Amino acid sequence: MRLARASKEATMIDAFKTNGSSPPADIYVENHGTIFLLQPITDAALAWVEHHLPEDAKRWCEVVVVEHRYISDIVRGAIADGLAVR
Repeated sequence: MRLARASKEATMIDAFKTNGSSPPADIYVENHGTIFLLQPITDAALAWVEHHLPEDAKRWCEVVVVEHRYISDIVRGAIADGLAVR
C-alpha cells in the first residue's frame, strides 16, 4: 500500500506550473478611488501587516483601509519582503 501511495504522489502535477496561472496571493488590494482596501489572506501577510502598519491604521474587519498616497509604498514593502500581492 505505501509503495502505491508514494508512486501516486510522485506523479501528481503542480497545477500552477501547468496552466500558467500565478500562485494565490498573500495580500489582495482593491482600488476604491481615494482609498484602497488591503486584505491580508495568509498568516504571513497578517503577521507582516501587524509588524509594518501602525496600530491605529483604519480597519474594517480584517481589511486595512489605506489612503491612496500610502498604498504604493506598502505594496512595494510587502513584495520586497516576499509576499505576493494582487
